[in-house]
Order: sequence, then structure tokens, then C-alpha cells
Amino acid sequence: MAAEYAQTQSTQDPNQGAFVAYGILQKARKNGRFTGLNFIRNLTTEFMELHGDRRFADDPAIVGGVARLLGMPITVIAHEKGGDLNDKARRNFGSAHPEGYRKALRLMKQAEKFKRPVLCIVDTAGAFCGIGAEARGEGSAIAENLMEMMTLKTPILSLFIGEGGSGGALALAVADQVWMLENSVYSVISPEGCASILWKDAGKVKEACECLRMTAPDLLELGAIERIIPETEEHGEMYSLLRQEISNEFHRLKALSPEELCRSRYQRFRKMGVYGE
Repeated sequence: MAAEYAQTQSTQDPNQGAFVAYGILQKARKNGRFTGLNFIRNLTTEFMELHGDRRFADDPAIVGGVARLLGMPITVIAHEKGGDLNDKARRNFGSAHPEGYRKALRLMKQAEKFKRPVLCIVDTAGAFCGIGAEARGEGSAIAENLMEMMTLKTPILSLFIGEGGSGGALALAVADQVWMLENSVYSVISPEGCASILWKDAGKVKEACECLRMTAPDLLELGAIERIIPETEEHGEMYSLLRQEISNEFHRLKALSPEELCRSRYQRFRKMGVYGE
């Protein structure tokens, strides 16, 4: 698809200025940028949303349910930042509570039972870190997702469409394939948090963006993702390309046995950070 993209792009491209990563971050956060629900509606048909974690409540920051992708039944789960200001506030700007991640895991286990592939659409600055979320087990909910996704016996593909912040993003990204839009980011911490820790100065966000290696070309080079998706002014072209490519990838992964699938997923993560023996 766009494997060659990384060879021509760099966060240090002198033609685009000194802080390219910061520019990409601004695009990922741009008001009016497409959201998880936009992708669900444009990639799939017959979407039926399912609610609740069966423990506490429904979290509008994560939307999930059953849909069809070119006729194939799938489970789709997405962070949703919201549209207008009221919707953004209702959805907590895409920062999920523990019940959101438990809902996501419930839908993944359901997908495993009915042998449906899982498409995760990631767009969050991070999991919500309020007192209530911590009291209800935010950390353990994320950890449970990481553990269960590693051995889920059905294909998982995670698509980053905007921000991918820390454990809040990783909780939907322990996948067989991770793809990123070219103007999306994925990092262990927000640039503001990184700047505050390293330089004790939140104003050094631009420098932090470069240090974090958070852009799609950086992550492709590091082996943390498999593909970069070009963004076009005509979004219909992008959706059409993604629809076919995701369908093809799911068909490829479904041809593997559950044991082969889990073993391949395990090895994908084991090789990260290994540069020599």
C-alpha cells in the first residue's frame, strides 16, 4: 500500500522545518479531524452498536459493536473524541474510563467466540486519570486488555487515525497488524508530559515530539507498526483503499490456525527492541 512512504519521509526533513513531528501532532489534534465513528460509518455497513461492560456502566469514549466489512462480519471498536463541544464533553474527549476498556474486552471475547476479526480504531490522548477512574481500576483494566489480546484466538488489526497516547492507546493495539495514518502519532507519553519530566518545562513540546520518535515513519523504521496509510484530500479514496486492504489482511490472517495466529502475534512483540544478538 504505502510501504515506500517511510523511505521518503522523516521527522528531520529540512524542507519542512526543524520540528516536523510537532507539525504532525498538530494535524492529529486538529479540530474537525475525522473521528472513530467517521471511520466506522465509512468503512463498514450494518453497524450495530453494543453498550456497557456488564460491571459498571457504558463509556461513550469507546464505541463498539458488530458490522460488515465488504460483506465479512467483524467486530469494530473505536475511541471516539466527539463532534461538537457538547459531544466531546459527553465522550470525555476520547479519554476512556476503565468501563470503556472492559466493554472493549467484552466485545473482543465475543468476537473470538463467533470467530469474527476485530478492527480497533485508536484515537486518544490517553486513558482518563481521574480519581473515579483510578478507584474503579483503570490500570488493571488496561493490563487485562493487554494480556487477553495477546492470546485472543481471532485476527486483530489496529488502525491509528489521530493520537495514540500511552496505555490508553496500547489497550486497543496489541494486534497482529498495526497501521497508522500518515498524520497520526503514537507515543508512551504526551509530548507535554515528556517535556515537563525531562526539562521541567512544558513549553519544550516541540523538542519532546522529536525525541519521542512518535510519527508513523519513525515507528515503521523501529518495527512498531506495519503500514503507513497516506491521507488524501478526498477522504472517499482513503476509505476505499482501507476497506479493501483491511479486508485482504483479515482474509490472510483468518487462514492461520488459532495457534499460529497467537504465536505470530507473540513474536511480533518479542522482536521489538532487538537490534542484534
